[in-house]
Amino acid sequence: MGHHVSLLKTARIFGTTVPAFLLAASLGIASLGIASAQTGSEKPQDQGKAAAPAAAAQDNREAQKRTDEFAEAAKAINGPAGNPECVWLGRRVVNLMWRDDLDTAFRHLDLYDRFGCPGGHVQAAFRCLVRFGATIDNKIPDTLNTRIQACWINPSAQPQDSNFPPPASPPPPPAAAAPAKGAPAK
Repeated sequence: MGHHVSLLKTARIFGTTVPAFLLAASLGIASLGIASAQTGSEKPQDQGKAAAPAAAAQDNREAQKRTDEFAEAAKAINGPAGNPECVWLGRRVVNLMWRDDLDTAFRHLDLYDRFGCPGGHVQAAFRCLVRFGATIDNKIPDTLNTRIQACWINPSAQPQDSNFPPPASPPPPPAAAAPAKGAPAK
C-alpha cells in the first residue's frame, strides 16, 4: 500500500496533480474487479471453453456447405445466375417469397438486379419451388433450403408424382422464310 501512496502523491496528468482520492478510488475498483474474478466460479468459463470448439466446428461446417453449394451452382449454371452473389441473393429472394415476406423479397430483388443477375432465374426457381411445395416439411428446418438450392440448380425439376404440367419450353426460333413455289431459289 505504501507504494500506492507515493504514486498518488506524484501522479500528474497534463501537468496537474490528480486528486489522491480519485486515483485511490480507481485503484480500489480495479482491485475489486481482480479479486472477484479470482474468487469467482470457473465452471462458466470452462463451459464456454468447451462450447467454443463445438461452435467453431459448426461454423466451419456451415461455411464449407455454403462454399460447396456455390461451387455446385457455378458448375451447373452457365451465365450470371451461377455467380456466387446471384446464387446467394436469388435463393434469399425465393426463400422470402415462399415465406410471404414480399417487402423484404423485393428489397433483395433490387440488390439482385443491381448485381446484373437474371430475374428470369428467380421466377423459374420460385415456380419450381411451388411445384415441390407439398414435399417441404416446415418441421424439418433444412428442407426448404435444400429444395431452394435444388430448384436454383435445376429450375425445370419436377416432383415425381406431379399433377403439374411440365414447364413450357421456349418457342423454337422462327424458321427462315421458305421461298414461294415457283420463285427462283437463291
